[in-house]
Amino acid sequence: MIIQLDEAKRALNAAKEPIADLRNALRIDDLERQIQELEAKTLIPDFWSQPDSGKILQSIKDKKATVEEYGGLCTKLEDTLLLCDMGIEENDESVVDEVLKDVKEISDTADRMRLETLLTGEYDRNNAILSFHPGAGGTEAQDWAQMLYRMYTRWGESHGYNVKLLDWLDGDEAGLKSATVMVEGLNAYGFLKSENGVHRLVRISPFDASGRRHTSFASVEVMPEFTDLNDDIEIRDEDIEVTAHRSSGAGGQHINKTDSAIRILHKPTGIVVGCQTQRSQLQNRDFAMKMLKSKLMEIKQRENLQKIDDIKGVKTDIEWGAQIRSYVFMPYTLAKDTRTGFENTDINSVMNGNIDGFINAYLKMNSSKAE
Repeated sequence: MIIQLDEAKRALNAAKEPIADLRNALRIDDLERQIQELEAKTLIPDFWSQPDSGKILQSIKDKKATVEEYGGLCTKLEDTLLLCDMGIEENDESVVDEVLKDVKEISDTADRMRLETLLTGEYDRNNAILSFHPGAGGTEAQDWAQMLYRMYTRWGESHGYNVKLLDWLDGDEAGLKSATVMVEGLNAYGFLKSENGVHRLVRISPFDASGRRHTSFASVEVMPEFTDLNDDIEIRDEDIEVTAHRSSGAGGQHINKTDSAIRILHKPTGIVVGCQTQRSQLQNRDFAMKMLKSKLMEIKQRENLQKIDDIKGVKTDIEWGAQIRSYVFMPYTLAKDTRTGFENTDINSVMNGNIDGFINAYLKMNSSKAE
């Protein structure tokens, strides 16, 4: 058992330099300076009446979170080294399990923070809004869309994010026709932006009595939550069609079964958004409008358009050739990303939310392209 402590000590000492390098990669000194400057702004007498006061406070909170997490990582490294040395000197095997647990936590935290240095997009730190849409294929495709919904919900919850169901439309026999969730937490969009696109499923369909193999498609649309859009996006009343309907919900989800759910069609683009989880029809409408503005803003930013009126008929075919990833259950098991080449043969683990490998590979690929 003491041999394990020796190995742990070597691993901890080897981690010292990479973790020290992280200080520069995360720009900790710059962040500390920026925090001081921003906090000084909050002391100005008319600070709370300024339109950007909320953004400044959020910026302080986000920057402090990074600085404090890095400081905690360094402290944990030193404390674990000290505990390791004590265990070796006193031949105390009782500390082995704690040391090994701490070594893994240090390694995992350092790896995640290293990946966060790749999140350099303007909106990477924002919450993420995910929408799920089945392709052609009826019940099989609708069931596949629900499987993806479950996969991303599991991923979010396992990473400490709050996953909030915003809208849900049941499938004909199983699955879903459409669903939207909000993933709330720091860097949610930065990590999940890699998942935007068409996902392909190959399996023996449980809905086919003949037991034939089916190929199905579903799209996952990922966009950041934009917080202050009132001045940036203006939507004319004549450009939208608002309908109320009775709420429905995924299994286990609490949703008021009333006619307060709202769906909004943006006529110029064909974009449809919905919300059914707020307490009233008015709140659902306000949130749906916020989602519509976020979608239009994301498209405007992505396509470098000057104004919202330039966005016309935004649509991607959910079919073969457009997919970013394939999930094969039969005749073999394999999930493979068509962009990065990353793959995982443990398909059940992937469907339970183990998609970090795919996300990390995409971030690293994008980072190398930018260099």
